[in-house]
Amino acid sequence: MLEKRGIVYVDHLATTPVADEAMEAMMPYFQEKFGNPTSLHTLGVEAKKAINKAREQVAELLNVGQPEEIVFTSGAIEANNLAIKGFAKAPGITRRGKHIVVSALEHHSVLHSAKTLEKEGFEVTTVEPDEYGIIDPEKLAEAVREDTILVSVGFANREIGTIQDMPALVAAVKEKNPRTVFHSDIAAAVGHMPVDVEGWGLDMASFTGHYFYAPKGVGGLYVKKGVRLKPLIEGGIQEGGRRAGTENVPGIVAMGAAAELAIKEMDDRVNRLRYLRDKLKKGIEERIPYIKFTGHPEKRLPNHLSLIVMYIEGEAMLLMLNIKKTYTASGSACVSYALKQSHVLAAVGVGAEESNGSIVFSLGRENTEEDIDYIIEEYPKVIQRLREISPFGPENWDEFVKKSSKH
Repeated sequence: MLEKRGIVYVDHLATTPVADEAMEAMMPYFQEKFGNPTSLHTLGVEAKKAINKAREQVAELLNVGQPEEIVFTSGAIEANNLAIKGFAKAPGITRRGKHIVVSALEHHSVLHSAKTLEKEGFEVTTVEPDEYGIIDPEKLAEAVREDTILVSVGFANREIGTIQDMPALVAAVKEKNPRTVFHSDIAAAVGHMPVDVEGWGLDMASFTGHYFYAPKGVGGLYVKKGVRLKPLIEGGIQEGGRRAGTENVPGIVAMGAAAELAIKEMDDRVNRLRYLRDKLKKGIEERIPYIKFTGHPEKRLPNHLSLIVMYIEGEAMLLMLNIKKTYTASGSACVSYALKQSHVLAAVGVGAEESNGSIVFSLGRENTEEDIDYIIEEYPKVIQRLREISPFGPENWDEFVKKSSKH
Protein backbone atom coordinates (compact mmCIF):
# COMPACT_ATOMS: atom_id res chain seq x y z
CA MET A 1 0.00 0.00 0.00
CA LEU A 2 1.10 3.56 -0.60
CA GLU A 3 1.29 4.28 3.11
CA LYS A 4 1.48 8.05 2.79
CA ARG A 5 -1.98 8.18 1.21
CA GLY A 6 -3.62 5.03 2.55
CA ILE A 7 -4.49 3.66 -0.87
CA VAL A 8 -4.13 0.36 -2.69
CA TYR A 9 -2.69 1.20 -6.10
CA VAL A 10 -2.80 -1.67 -8.58
CA ASP A 11 -2.72 0.26 -11.87
CA HIS A 12 1.01 0.23 -12.59
CA LEU A 13 0.52 -0.23 -16.33
CA ALA A 14 -1.18 3.15 -16.42
CA THR A 15 1.74 4.75 -14.59
CA THR A 16 3.98 4.30 -11.56
CA PRO A 17 4.99 6.65 -8.74
CA VAL A 18 8.42 8.17 -9.20
CA ALA A 19 10.96 6.23 -7.15
CA ASP A 20 12.87 8.11 -4.45
CA GLU A 21 16.13 7.23 -6.19
CA ALA A 22 14.90 8.71 -9.48
CA MET A 23 13.58 11.84 -7.77
CA GLU A 24 16.86 12.38 -5.92
CA ALA A 25 18.90 11.94 -9.09
CA MET A 26 16.89 14.43 -11.13
CA MET A 27 16.49 17.32 -8.66
CA PRO A 28 19.93 18.95 -9.15
CA TYR A 29 19.27 19.28 -12.89
CA PHE A 30 16.43 21.73 -12.34
CA GLN A 31 18.59 24.38 -10.66
CA GLU A 32 22.31 24.09 -9.84
CA LYS A 33 23.02 21.77 -12.83
CA PHE A 34 20.62 23.43 -15.25
CA GLY A 35 22.89 23.62 -18.30
CA ASN A 36 21.90 22.92 -21.89
CA PRO A 37 23.69 19.74 -23.10
CA THR A 38 24.65 21.43 -26.38
CA SER A 39 26.48 24.27 -24.61
CA LEU A 40 30.28 24.03 -24.55
CA HIS A 41 30.80 25.54 -21.11
CA THR A 42 31.05 23.60 -17.86
CA LEU A 43 27.32 23.53 -17.13
CA GLY A 44 26.57 22.21 -20.62
CA VAL A 45 29.26 19.56 -20.44
CA GLU A 46 27.97 18.50 -17.05
CA ALA A 47 24.45 18.03 -18.45
CA LYS A 48 25.80 16.13 -21.46
CA LYS A 49 27.71 13.75 -19.21
CA ALA A 50 24.55 13.13 -17.17
CA ILE A 51 22.62 12.22 -20.33
CA ASN A 52 25.38 9.88 -21.46
CA LYS A 53 25.38 8.14 -18.08
CA ALA A 54 21.60 7.70 -18.25
CA ARG A 55 21.94 6.29 -21.76
CA GLU A 56 24.36 3.70 -20.41
CA GLN A 57 22.02 2.84 -17.51
CA VAL A 58 19.04 2.36 -19.82
CA ALA A 59 21.14 0.36 -22.29
CA GLU A 60 22.15 -2.02 -19.52
CA LEU A 61 18.52 -2.57 -18.51
CA LEU A 62 17.56 -3.39 -22.10
CA ASN A 63 20.74 -5.40 -22.78
CA VAL A 64 22.03 -3.05 -25.44
CA GLY A 65 25.80 -3.19 -25.94
CA GLN A 66 26.13 0.22 -27.59
CA PRO A 67 24.40 2.97 -25.56
CA GLU A 68 24.38 5.31 -28.57
CA GLU A 69 21.69 3.03 -30.04
CA ILE A 70 19.26 4.48 -27.45
CA VAL A 71 17.34 7.53 -28.71
CA PHE A 72 15.55 9.47 -25.98
CA THR A 73 11.97 10.60 -26.68
CA SER A 74 9.00 11.91 -24.72
CA GLY A 75 7.71 8.35 -24.20
CA ALA A 76 6.73 5.12 -25.93
CA ILE A 77 3.97 6.70 -28.03
CA GLU A 78 6.43 9.05 -29.68
CA ALA A 79 8.94 6.20 -29.95
CA ASN A 80 6.36 4.02 -31.73
CA ASN A 81 5.55 6.84 -34.14
CA LEU A 82 9.24 7.40 -34.80
CA ALA A 83 9.85 3.70 -35.37
CA ILE A 84 6.93 3.16 -37.77
CA LYS A 85 6.76 6.46 -39.66
CA GLY A 86 10.42 7.35 -39.31
CA PHE A 87 11.60 4.07 -40.80
CA ALA A 88 9.00 3.89 -43.55
CA LYS A 89 9.90 7.42 -44.71
CA ALA A 90 13.66 7.09 -44.37
CA PRO A 91 15.60 7.76 -47.59
CA GLY A 92 15.69 4.76 -49.89
CA ILE A 93 13.38 2.51 -47.87
CA THR A 94 10.45 2.58 -50.30
CA ARG A 95 12.71 1.25 -53.04
CA ARG A 96 12.70 -2.01 -51.07
CA GLY A 97 8.93 -2.05 -50.70
CA LYS A 98 5.92 -0.43 -49.03
CA HIS A 99 4.47 -3.36 -47.11
CA ILE A 100 4.17 -3.35 -43.30
CA VAL A 101 2.97 -6.12 -40.96
CA VAL A 102 1.52 -5.45 -37.49
CA SER A 103 -0.35 -7.56 -34.97
CA ALA A 104 -3.97 -6.84 -34.06
CA LEU A 105 -2.90 -6.41 -30.41
CA GLU A 106 -0.70 -3.36 -30.89
CA HIS A 107 -1.03 -0.08 -29.05
CA HIS A 108 -2.95 2.58 -30.96
CA SER A 109 0.28 4.52 -31.53
CA VAL A 110 1.45 1.61 -33.70
CA LEU A 111 -1.89 0.89 -35.37
CA HIS A 112 -2.67 4.54 -36.07
CA SER A 113 0.83 5.15 -37.42
CA ALA A 114 0.39 2.20 -39.76
CA LYS A 115 -3.05 3.49 -40.78
CA THR A 116 -1.56 6.90 -41.58
CA LEU A 117 1.05 5.28 -43.80
CA GLU A 118 -1.67 3.23 -45.48
CA LYS A 119 -3.38 6.47 -46.52
CA GLU A 120 -0.07 7.55 -48.03
CA GLY A 121 0.24 4.49 -50.27
CA PHE A 122 1.73 1.84 -48.01
CA GLU A 123 0.08 -1.57 -47.61
CA VAL A 124 -0.57 -2.93 -44.11
CA THR A 125 -1.27 -6.54 -43.14
CA THR A 126 -2.68 -7.25 -39.69
CA VAL A 127 -1.97 -10.62 -38.05
CA GLU A 128 -4.54 -11.96 -35.58
CA PRO A 129 -3.60 -13.68 -32.30
CA ASP A 130 -5.05 -16.84 -30.78
CA GLU A 131 -7.55 -16.73 -27.90
CA TYR A 132 -4.72 -16.18 -25.40
CA GLY A 133 -3.17 -13.30 -27.32
CA ILE A 134 -0.27 -15.33 -28.71
CA ILE A 135 1.04 -14.49 -32.19
CA ASP A 136 2.05 -17.66 -34.00
CA PRO A 137 5.53 -17.34 -35.60
CA GLU A 138 4.49 -19.33 -38.67
CA LYS A 139 1.39 -17.20 -39.15
CA LEU A 140 3.48 -14.04 -38.81
CA ALA A 141 6.02 -15.32 -41.34
CA GLU A 142 3.24 -16.12 -43.79
CA ALA A 143 2.31 -12.43 -43.80
CA VAL A 144 5.87 -11.39 -44.70
CA ARG A 145 6.65 -10.83 -48.37
CA GLU A 146 9.60 -9.81 -50.48
CA ASP A 147 8.45 -6.18 -50.26
CA THR A 148 7.83 -6.23 -46.48
CA ILE A 149 9.98 -3.49 -45.00
CA LEU A 150 8.78 -3.56 -41.39
CA VAL A 151 7.12 -5.87 -38.85
CA SER A 152 5.87 -4.56 -35.50
CA VAL A 153 4.75 -6.94 -32.72
CA GLY A 154 4.71 -5.85 -29.08
CA PHE A 155 6.44 -8.05 -26.52
CA ALA A 156 3.95 -7.71 -23.65
CA ASN A 157 0.32 -6.59 -23.78
CA ARG A 158 -0.92 -4.06 -21.25
CA GLU A 159 -4.54 -5.24 -21.26
CA ILE A 160 -4.27 -9.03 -21.14
CA GLY A 161 -0.70 -9.48 -19.89
CA THR A 162 0.37 -11.98 -22.55
CA ILE A 163 4.04 -12.02 -23.52
CA GLN A 164 5.28 -13.20 -26.91
CA ASP A 165 8.07 -15.62 -27.80
CA MET A 166 10.05 -12.77 -29.29
CA PRO A 167 13.14 -14.74 -30.43
CA ALA A 168 10.88 -17.16 -32.32
CA LEU A 169 8.91 -14.35 -33.96
CA VAL A 170 12.04 -12.47 -35.02
CA ALA A 171 13.68 -15.64 -36.33
CA ALA A 172 10.59 -16.57 -38.37
CA VAL A 173 10.44 -13.13 -39.97
CA LYS A 174 14.17 -12.93 -40.69
CA GLU A 175 14.17 -16.40 -42.23
CA LYS A 176 11.40 -15.35 -44.59
CA ASN A 177 12.96 -11.97 -45.40
CA PRO A 178 16.33 -11.09 -43.80
CA ARG A 179 15.99 -7.43 -44.85
CA THR A 180 12.72 -6.89 -42.99
CA VAL A 181 13.20 -4.67 -39.93
CA PHE A 182 11.55 -5.93 -36.71
CA HIS A 183 10.19 -3.42 -34.18
CA SER A 184 8.62 -4.19 -30.82
CA ASP A 185 6.81 -2.07 -28.24
CA ILE A 186 8.36 -3.43 -25.04
CA ALA A 187 7.09 -0.68 -22.72
CA ALA A 188 4.79 -2.84 -20.58
CA ALA A 189 7.62 -5.22 -19.67
CA VAL A 190 10.57 -2.90 -19.05
CA GLY A 191 11.37 -2.73 -15.35
CA HIS A 192 8.87 -5.49 -14.48
CA MET A 193 10.71 -8.43 -16.01
CA PRO A 194 14.01 -8.98 -17.87
CA VAL A 195 14.13 -7.84 -21.48
CA ASP A 196 16.88 -8.63 -23.99
CA VAL A 197 16.51 -6.60 -27.16
CA GLU A 198 19.84 -7.71 -28.62
CA GLY A 199 19.40 -11.34 -27.63
CA TRP A 200 15.94 -11.37 -29.19
CA GLY A 201 17.34 -9.95 -32.44
CA LEU A 202 15.21 -6.80 -32.48
CA ASP A 203 16.05 -3.91 -34.78
CA MET A 204 13.99 -1.34 -32.84
CA ALA A 205 12.23 -1.32 -29.47
CA SER A 206 10.07 1.34 -27.77
CA PHE A 207 9.81 2.03 -24.03
CA THR A 208 8.67 4.68 -21.56
CA GLY A 209 10.07 5.75 -18.20
CA HIS A 210 6.86 6.28 -16.27
CA TYR A 211 6.09 2.54 -16.42
CA PHE A 212 9.17 1.80 -14.32
CA TYR A 213 9.22 4.55 -11.68
CA ALA A 214 10.65 7.45 -13.70
CA PRO A 215 8.67 10.66 -14.38
CA LYS A 216 6.16 11.02 -17.17
CA GLY A 217 7.36 12.67 -20.34
CA VAL A 218 10.51 10.65 -21.01
CA GLY A 219 11.10 7.39 -22.87
CA GLY A 220 13.07 6.10 -25.78
CA LEU A 221 13.62 3.99 -28.84
CA TYR A 222 16.35 1.42 -29.31
CA VAL A 223 17.57 1.68 -32.91
CA LYS A 224 20.05 -0.94 -34.05
CA LYS A 225 23.10 0.44 -35.83
CA GLY A 226 22.42 0.61 -39.54
CA VAL A 227 18.66 1.17 -39.27
CA ARG A 228 17.82 4.48 -40.91
CA LEU A 229 15.13 6.84 -39.62
CA LYS A 230 13.66 10.08 -40.85
CA PRO A 231 13.16 12.26 -37.75
CA LEU A 232 9.62 13.30 -36.86
CA ILE A 233 10.96 16.44 -35.15
CA GLU A 234 13.52 18.35 -37.21
CA GLY A 235 15.72 21.37 -36.64
CA GLY A 236 18.43 20.21 -34.25
CA ILE A 237 21.38 17.86 -33.83
CA GLN A 238 20.20 16.23 -30.60
CA GLU A 239 19.96 12.44 -30.28
CA GLY A 240 22.23 11.86 -33.24
CA GLY A 241 19.96 13.96 -35.44
CA ARG A 242 17.03 11.59 -34.91
CA ARG A 243 15.05 13.75 -32.50
CA ALA A 244 15.61 17.50 -32.46
CA GLY A 245 14.98 19.65 -29.40
CA THR A 246 16.70 20.46 -26.13
CA GLU A 247 16.79 17.28 -24.08
CA ASN A 248 14.67 16.76 -20.98
CA VAL A 249 17.77 16.42 -18.82
CA PRO A 250 16.05 15.94 -15.43
CA GLY A 251 13.67 13.34 -16.86
CA ILE A 252 16.42 11.46 -18.67
CA VAL A 253 18.61 11.42 -15.57
CA ALA A 254 15.67 10.15 -13.52
CA MET A 255 14.96 7.41 -16.06
CA GLY A 256 18.59 6.34 -15.89
CA ALA A 257 18.38 6.08 -12.11
CA ALA A 258 15.09 4.16 -12.39
CA ALA A 259 16.74 1.76 -14.85
CA GLU A 260 19.59 1.15 -12.43
CA LEU A 261 17.08 0.54 -9.64
CA ALA A 262 15.16 -1.93 -11.82
CA ILE A 263 18.31 -3.94 -12.47
CA LYS A 264 19.03 -4.07 -8.74
CA GLU A 265 15.48 -5.10 -7.80
CA MET A 266 14.59 -7.26 -10.81
CA ASP A 267 14.63 -10.67 -9.13
CA ASP A 268 12.53 -9.39 -6.24
CA ARG A 269 10.06 -7.65 -8.53
CA VAL A 270 9.55 -10.74 -10.67
CA ASN A 271 9.32 -13.35 -7.92
CA ARG A 272 7.50 -11.37 -5.24
CA LEU A 273 4.97 -9.81 -7.58
CA ARG A 274 4.29 -13.11 -9.32
CA TYR A 275 3.54 -14.60 -5.90
CA LEU A 276 1.18 -11.73 -5.04
CA ARG A 277 -0.45 -11.95 -8.47
CA ASP A 278 -1.07 -15.69 -8.09
CA LYS A 279 -2.47 -15.19 -4.60
CA LEU A 280 -4.86 -12.55 -5.93
CA LYS A 281 -5.95 -14.83 -8.77
CA LYS A 282 -6.64 -17.71 -6.39
CA GLY A 283 -8.61 -15.47 -4.02
CA ILE A 284 -10.77 -14.11 -6.83
CA GLU A 285 -11.38 -17.57 -8.29
CA GLU A 286 -12.55 -18.88 -4.93
CA ARG A 287 -14.87 -15.97 -4.12
CA ILE A 288 -16.35 -14.67 -7.38
CA PRO A 289 -18.39 -16.84 -9.78
CA TYR A 290 -18.97 -16.14 -13.48
CA ILE A 291 -15.56 -14.75 -14.34
CA LYS A 292 -13.13 -15.37 -17.21
CA PHE A 293 -9.43 -14.70 -16.94
CA THR A 294 -7.90 -13.15 -20.06
CA GLY A 295 -4.50 -13.59 -21.63
CA HIS A 296 -2.22 -16.59 -21.43
CA PRO A 297 -2.31 -18.35 -18.03
CA GLU A 298 1.49 -18.72 -17.85
CA LYS A 299 3.12 -16.71 -20.64
CA ARG A 300 2.32 -13.36 -19.10
CA LEU A 301 3.76 -10.43 -17.19
CA PRO A 302 4.57 -11.47 -13.60
CA ASN A 303 2.74 -8.47 -12.11
CA HIS A 304 -0.40 -8.65 -14.27
CA LEU A 305 -3.85 -10.16 -13.72
CA SER A 306 -6.79 -9.48 -16.06
CA LEU A 307 -10.29 -10.88 -16.16
CA ILE A 308 -13.87 -10.41 -17.32
CA VAL A 309 -16.56 -10.19 -14.66
CA MET A 310 -19.86 -11.24 -16.19
CA TYR A 311 -23.23 -9.48 -15.83
CA ILE A 312 -21.98 -6.12 -14.52
CA GLU A 313 -20.77 -2.79 -15.88
CA GLY A 314 -17.02 -2.31 -15.56
CA GLU A 315 -17.18 1.44 -14.98
CA ALA A 316 -19.41 0.94 -11.95
CA MET A 317 -16.98 -1.68 -10.67
CA LEU A 318 -14.06 0.74 -10.90
CA LEU A 319 -16.02 3.55 -9.23
CA MET A 320 -16.97 1.34 -6.29
CA LEU A 321 -13.38 0.19 -5.91
CA ASN A 322 -12.34 3.83 -6.03
CA ILE A 323 -14.59 4.53 -3.03
CA LYS A 324 -12.64 1.84 -1.21
CA LYS A 325 -9.39 3.60 -2.24
CA THR A 326 -8.43 0.74 -4.52
CA TYR A 327 -7.26 2.07 -7.86
CA THR A 328 -7.15 -0.18 -10.91
CA ALA A 329 -8.19 -0.15 -14.58
CA SER A 330 -10.54 -1.68 -17.11
CA GLY A 331 -7.95 -1.72 -19.90
CA SER A 332 -5.40 0.54 -21.57
CA ALA A 333 -5.19 4.02 -20.06
CA CYS A 334 -5.24 5.41 -23.59
CA VAL A 335 -8.70 4.00 -24.42
CA SER A 336 -10.47 3.91 -21.06
CA TYR A 337 -12.39 7.12 -21.88
CA ALA A 338 -13.30 6.05 -25.40
CA LEU A 339 -16.47 4.20 -24.29
CA LYS A 340 -15.99 1.52 -26.93
CA GLN A 341 -14.78 -2.04 -26.91
CA SER A 342 -11.08 -2.66 -26.47
CA HIS A 343 -9.55 -3.77 -29.76
CA VAL A 344 -7.31 -6.14 -27.80
CA LEU A 345 -10.22 -7.97 -26.19
CA ALA A 346 -12.02 -8.09 -29.52
CA ALA A 347 -8.91 -9.62 -31.12
CA VAL A 348 -8.86 -12.49 -28.60
CA GLY A 349 -12.56 -13.22 -29.11
CA VAL A 350 -14.20 -11.44 -26.17
CA GLY A 351 -17.66 -10.16 -27.05
CA ALA A 352 -18.49 -6.47 -26.87
CA GLU A 353 -20.90 -6.87 -23.95
CA GLU A 354 -18.51 -9.04 -21.97
CA SER A 355 -15.72 -6.51 -22.53
CA ASN A 356 -17.65 -4.03 -20.40
CA GLY A 357 -16.81 -6.14 -17.36
CA SER A 358 -13.05 -6.20 -17.92
CA ILE A 359 -10.63 -5.33 -15.15
CA VAL A 360 -6.83 -5.27 -14.96
CA PHE A 361 -4.77 -5.48 -11.78
CA SER A 362 -1.14 -4.50 -12.40
CA LEU A 363 1.05 -4.74 -9.33
CA GLY A 364 4.13 -2.72 -8.39
CA ARG A 365 7.11 -2.64 -6.09
CA GLU A 366 5.25 -0.93 -3.24
CA ASN A 367 2.38 -3.45 -3.15
CA THR A 368 2.25 -5.75 -0.12
CA GLU A 369 0.52 -8.95 0.89
CA GLU A 370 -1.82 -6.81 2.98
CA ASP A 371 -2.92 -5.05 -0.22
CA ILE A 372 -3.80 -8.38 -1.80
CA ASP A 373 -5.67 -9.53 1.30
CA TYR A 374 -7.65 -6.28 1.26
CA ILE A 375 -8.61 -6.70 -2.41
CA ILE A 376 -9.59 -10.33 -1.87
CA GLU A 377 -11.80 -9.25 1.03
CA GLU A 378 -13.42 -6.17 -0.54
CA TYR A 379 -13.57 -6.91 -4.27
CA PRO A 380 -16.11 -9.77 -4.00
CA LYS A 381 -18.36 -7.46 -1.97
CA VAL A 382 -18.28 -4.94 -4.81
CA ILE A 383 -19.20 -7.61 -7.35
CA GLN A 384 -21.98 -9.01 -5.18
CA ARG A 385 -23.51 -5.57 -4.69
CA LEU A 386 -23.38 -4.73 -8.40
CA ARG A 387 -24.94 -8.03 -9.38
CA GLU A 388 -27.75 -7.49 -6.88
CA ILE A 389 -28.77 -4.33 -8.71
CA SER A 390 -27.95 -5.53 -12.23
CA PRO A 391 -30.86 -6.37 -14.55
CA PHE A 392 -28.72 -9.08 -16.14
CA GLY A 393 -27.72 -12.56 -15.05
CA PRO A 394 -27.06 -16.06 -16.39
CA GLU A 395 -30.77 -16.54 -17.09
CA ASN A 396 -31.17 -13.59 -19.52
CA TRP A 397 -27.62 -12.76 -20.65
CA ASP A 398 -27.75 -14.60 -23.99
CA GLU A 399 -30.98 -12.86 -24.88
CA PHE A 400 -29.46 -9.47 -24.02
CA VAL A 401 -26.38 -10.17 -26.16
CA LYS A 402 -28.57 -11.16 -29.14
CA LYS A 403 -30.61 -7.97 -28.87
CA SER A 404 -27.50 -5.84 -28.52
CA SER A 405 -25.89 -7.36 -31.58
CA LYS A 406 -28.84 -6.26 -33.72
CA HIS A 407 -28.31 -2.58 -32.92
